[in-house]
Amino acid sequence: MSQQQSPDNVSIDDIPVDIANTQSEEINPADVPDEIESITRGLAGEQPPTNPIVVLKAARWWYLHGKGGTDPSFQWAIEWARHLATDTPSDVERFDEFLEYLVAVGFADEKAVLR
Repeated sequence: MSQQQSPDNVSIDDIPVDIANTQSEEINPADVPDEIESITRGLAGEQPPTNPIVVLKAARWWYLHGKGGTDPSFQWAIEWARHLATDTPSDVERFDEFLEYLVAVGFADEKAVLR
């Protein structure tokens, strides 16, 4: 690694993992790294990312900094990665939960803005 990491800020790529804020369940959109925000917004958009590795990067961040395995952004990212890997239909209800969650945490004022 080219940069030093402290025990409370660890990363395996260029997106830091803030150990002190893991699974805090309190997401402030300003605390979401730009790349993760971009991927997350892409997952909500008309043309979501098609690279499962990119999608899993966002899933990992939401798992660590959101509600863990129950975080709607994590669940939708995993669902979308599954769809990409298997070419099977995705769960529409899970997508709706994901959009509602993004509105609840402050990414948008309403679901329609995200699409």
